[in-house]
Amino acid sequence: MAEGLRACGWTVHSIGDVFLDDGQDVPDEEWITHGLERSWVPLSKDGRIKSRDLEIQPVLVREAVLFYLDNQQLRSAEMVERLDAHREAIHRAVARGGPAAYAVRGDRIERTWP
Repeated sequence: MAEGLRACGWTVHSIGDVFLDDGQDVPDEEWITHGLERSWVPLSKDGRIKSRDLEIQPVLVREAVLFYLDNQQLRSAEMVERLDAHREAIHRAVARGGPAAYAVRGDRIERTWP
């Protein structure tokens, strides 16, 4: 997915670019904190992340914005298409600031937290 977004002109820092073994042993709160400390906007395929206190805490503390895909079963190309289709809405949500979590749905982005 990262390469597909890069091909669309996105700047992407994947977990595998930063952590060994594609971040398999890295807790969510660690990679989220790592990215937020660098002013990166976290993107997850797991919407449950917004309901777990430990994982969402870095977003809350830094008043940041997190996005997640509402369907983990999408193929990578479909994920890229969905994100790129909502690029402007994503940029507007980031500009509004947080703390906030947004689901990236087929037809829109939707604020789902807090």
